[in-house]
Amino acid sequence: MDNYLANFDGKDPAPKQKRRGVGFLMFVMACLICAVVSAGVSWAVCSQQLAQAGPTVSNVPDDQPVNAETPILNLNSTALTKGRSDEATIAVGQNVSPAVVFISNIQNVRAFSFNNWYSSRGVQTTEMVVSTGSGVIYSDDGYIITNNHVVSGAERLSVTLYNGNSYLAEVVGRDERSDLAVIKIEPNEELTVASFGDSDKLVVGETAIAIGNPGGENFTNSLTQGVISGLDRSVSTSDGTVLKVVQTDAAINPGNSGGALCNAKGEVIGINTIKIGMTGYEGMGFAIPSNDVLEICQQLIKAGKVVRPALGVGIICNVTPQLAYYNELSVDYGVMIEPSQGSNAEQAGLQVYDIIVALDEKRIETFSELQTAIFEHQIGDTVKVSVVRGEEKLDVEVTLQELAD
Repeated sequence: MDNYLANFDGKDPAPKQKRRGVGFLMFVMACLICAVVSAGVSWAVCSQQLAQAGPTVSNVPDDQPVNAETPILNLNSTALTKGRSDEATIAVGQNVSPAVVFISNIQNVRAFSFNNWYSSRGVQTTEMVVSTGSGVIYSDDGYIITNNHVVSGAERLSVTLYNGNSYLAEVVGRDERSDLAVIKIEPNEELTVASFGDSDKLVVGETAIAIGNPGGENFTNSLTQGVISGLDRSVSTSDGTVLKVVQTDAAINPGNSGGALCNAKGEVIGINTIKIGMTGYEGMGFAIPSNDVLEICQQLIKAGKVVRPALGVGIICNVTPQLAYYNELSVDYGVMIEPSQGSNAEQAGLQVYDIIVALDEKRIETFSELQTAIFEHQIGDTVKVSVVRGEEKLDVEVTLQELAD
């Protein structure tokens, strides 16, 4: 073999080195063992000193109020190495889960009876649970916040508490535009009420914990954890409503709707509502910010509906550069509108195919921006609407009216 290798590379084989004795190997191994033991002793001493004298890590910012009932964990370095940071999530689950309920939407469904094949009573109606969702207990007298689509169309609503007790619920008020609803039960027991946080203080990257009932009764009180992925997102529902939402990668699935999105302190900072379920998308769930939830639900409890200002126009389309190019429009952004008959907008002089490009000097490019700008005002406010009509740009003052249901 040595001759073959020598002929293959054109060189003579290297001379063989003399093997060291067993004693030398034992000496090297002993040195290595001593080094490892010394390092282990040093790390143990340093860890102990850090645990005793080092600064602690708090998962609650010092500048934010703390609910006295919410456990706060100070995790030192030793606790972190043992994985005790999971205790924060466990504490949130234990504290918030009892405030999250399971909602069954019960409707009268037409069903065919095979026993009455030839009779006029062959088709009958029966009560069935057609969908399920989640809700968050808002007050100790039985008010519960959920999504509008969770309770929509229900003949009866059944609410099951964390302890398994069930109650029938009545709808107090629903708001399709925000996809929020308030229902009420008459409990004969003490309820666990959720604590709501300030969604205006959310920061991208902070912990987000979703609690709800994905997939029905088999998976009630499920908890998933992620982070806040984005703020002030605009998403459109199937009916064209634009929602301002918080984005999270915490898993949100059918049945989570109406449930709680919490921060690391156990405060509800959003109501889970929708997710992007298209092929190729993953980890894109959305929740209605808690500040919006509280404002809307307080109106629902007080008046049974949400009163909003309206410009009094219908939306034809958003103007894009492509639309402007093919239709030879004089502006390539804005919202093309049609004033509603008899509305304040029509009386002020707005016309069909006018393109709104600004509201009170604030540039408007899309319907979502127009809706947001209008909702920042009150009914009765007068706003300056800048529109493009053909080649002409003009300003029209319109008094906002109540938004029709």
